[in-house]
Amino acid sequence: MKAAYVKGPSVVEIRNVERPKAENGELVVTMKSCGVCGSDLEKIYGQYSQPSMRLGHEPSGIVSDAGPDVKGFNKGDRVFVHHHVPCYSCHFCLHGNETMCQKYSETNLSPCGLAEEFQVPAWNVSHGGVIKLPDHISFDEASMIEPLACCVRAWNKVKFKEGDSIAILGAGPTGMMHVMLSKAFGLKDIFCFDINEFRLGFARKFGITSAIHSTDPEARQKILSNTQNRGVDIAIVATGSINAIIQSIDIVRKGGTVVLFGVPSKNANISIDISKVYSKEITITPSYAASEADTNAALKLIEEKKVEVSKLVTHRFDLSESAKALEYAHQGNDSMKIVVTNSERLN
Repeated sequence: MKAAYVKGPSVVEIRNVERPKAENGELVVTMKSCGVCGSDLEKIYGQYSQPSMRLGHEPSGIVSDAGPDVKGFNKGDRVFVHHHVPCYSCHFCLHGNETMCQKYSETNLSPCGLAEEFQVPAWNVSHGGVIKLPDHISFDEASMIEPLACCVRAWNKVKFKEGDSIAILGAGPTGMMHVMLSKAFGLKDIFCFDINEFRLGFARKFGITSAIHSTDPEARQKILSNTQNRGVDIAIVATGSINAIIQSIDIVRKGGTVVLFGVPSKNANISIDISKVYSKEITITPSYAASEADTNAALKLIEEKKVEVSKLVTHRFDLSESAKALEYAHQGNDSMKIVVTNSERLN
């Protein structure tokens, strides 16, 4: 069967590998849709700050085999699969830091989500890492449960009130999910920053307050003019850009919150005036990945159409075209969410 791998810097190849088998407690899932994520691009074109080099962690599909002792799942079930599942009993998990759990990083899909089929570890199957899909949820929509769950986790770290203002720096797919969540949670003024004109235009279609080019010399003044000279209550940095982090500190209000959401490159360094952070009493909080509570919350938001993720899909590529899909996402000239699909018919 086919599976996508990182061959080297900026190089992706499709390999023919042996089909996985479902051992005790495991599932094998036929991939139907798998979203392309910014962390995938960082693994290929950047220097990813996390150790895994597996491609594709936003898969949905159909159970093609269930191993002995699997309970609750059968061949033919439509499912979303989460690639990491924590232990829920360690010091980190007990403090709500599930994505810092050692077990979390050890549980992976094999060979990866960008494959015709992948094996789901028994731990994931028995600890909430697989969710059956309602019939009305498409595989494309289900492939966006994981990135939306990451967004949900970030929002759970922020104190906000209905009517608050927000700036989202980075208007890519997850940036647009943050726009949708802002609307779902009743925030009033929503500002999007990016250097990509296509993405700024895309964001404008969602009825935001303003789409601002990140290099606009009047950017900060535009924020102040629309927030009674305060600055935004929340700034979510949905990009790994160092400049965006610096800009977020400048546009957030006194007592406001900056969320570091985008994937930074390994060893990325930043120089900021920490006295400004201190005197403005700014809260800076990173948010990494998602837990099963977050994925279930994300599915509910999609089910209830509070977040219409299908509106974000601009391109679909077959698994055999994975290298092209990833390169297209990397360029980002006229794309938003890119989904890789599996057209192979299994015997």
